[in-house]
Amino acid sequence: MDSLSSQFYKAFVKNNRWMLYIKGLGSTLEVTLFAALLGLVLGTLACLFNMKRGRSGKRTVGSAIAYVYIDVIRGTPTMIQLLIMWNVIMAASKNKILVASLAFGINSGAYVAEIIRGGIQSVDPGQMEAGRSLGLTRIQTLKNVVLPQAFKNCFPSLMNEVITLLKETSIAGAVGLAELTHASDMVSSATYQYMMPLLGAAVMYFAVVKLMSFLFGILENKLKESDMR
Repeated sequence: MDSLSSQFYKAFVKNNRWMLYIKGLGSTLEVTLFAALLGLVLGTLACLFNMKRGRSGKRTVGSAIAYVYIDVIRGTPTMIQLLIMWNVIMAASKNKILVASLAFGINSGAYVAEIIRGGIQSVDPGQMEAGRSLGLTRIQTLKNVVLPQAFKNCFPSLMNEVITLLKETSIAGAVGLAELTHASDMVSSATYQYMMPLLGAAVMYFAVVKLMSFLFGILENKLKESDMR
């Protein structure tokens, strides 16, 4: 059995294999960024449509579609959604970054919708009444009064969703995307050793998550400070 130094050399130094990890991390971050932005947009829209009701109190067509979207996405495995996106919906595309970003973004949107719904429900209903009494329309009140407060209330949960999304991208290797986990698999296949490559990938994931948590913590504190002014 090779020594730890020999395993480290084979896993990271030999043939510049460390570059595989760096490229893999780059792909992971790229997919996470695009998927998080898409998930935020889709989640916000799905939430608003899902909460909308007609004058009779029944669901509108848009509300029904949003409900089905949230229910189906939350009720099926992310891996299945990724494979459907790759093999069916985007079968003609060879852009693995795009396919993965769409799959994870659509998946994240369903969870973001529920997070934002909780944020909206945490806002005092009197805020909507106050906005309407000032002459604002329902849309204007929602946009300028309710949603900003809702986003502040659910900010920690949204940031946790981004971190979860980062870690979920580790399954993107199923469609051949050379993200961080897939990079460690390629090194393991080349060296016939698994501990060091997987440990290296785990350390990189952990470092990125800690950095994101630190930055999100700063943003959260700034939001709290703005509320106190």
